[in-house]
Amino acid sequence: MKIITGLGNPGPQYAETRHNIGFLVVDMLAEMFKLEFRPKFQGLWADGNIEGVRVMLLKPMTYMNLSGRSLRELVSFYKIQEEDILIAYDDMDLPLGKIRFRNRGSAGGHNGMKSVLRELETDNFWRLKIGVGRPSAEWDPAGYVLAPFTAEEEPTLEEVLERVEKAVLLWLKGEVVQAMNVYNR
Repeated sequence: MKIITGLGNPGPQYAETRHNIGFLVVDMLAEMFKLEFRPKFQGLWADGNIEGVRVMLLKPMTYMNLSGRSLRELVSFYKIQEEDILIAYDDMDLPLGKIRFRNRGSAGGHNGMKSVLRELETDNFWRLKIGVGRPSAEWDPAGYVLAPFTAEEEPTLEEVLERVEKAVLLWLKGEVVQAMNVYNR
């Protein structure tokens, strides 16, 4: 059994923002594999089989800064192993269109990941960092990540979500080295 958690903020005002790219990932997977979300674990979760693997998708409804609470509840309930957790989230240190798989590390300043690390009490889980780029000098970083993608960014967003889909499917099959070699570019 594996868990894929997308980090984001609940509510329509955040739906299409850079900070909610993790939610976009799990929504895309749920739609592709016809999984339906329902409330539980302080979030919305869906479960089913993807590529022959039982998978749970989670969207914490605790707001970004408390995302770890929701994930901890699900992990504790099902006794999920650390290496079977993948967290998808936005990363300002990567340009839009870039992704990075990592199997451990720090929060890198991301408040949602700080919460996850605090609640799980480990850094030994998979991350899928999805680049949203750094704002220009006139942007406040918080305002930037809470702003929607621009019309000019939409084609790049669509393309990166297609690559994320393929990378996640490789991760589910246990082909993480191949996923990193192909998509960490």
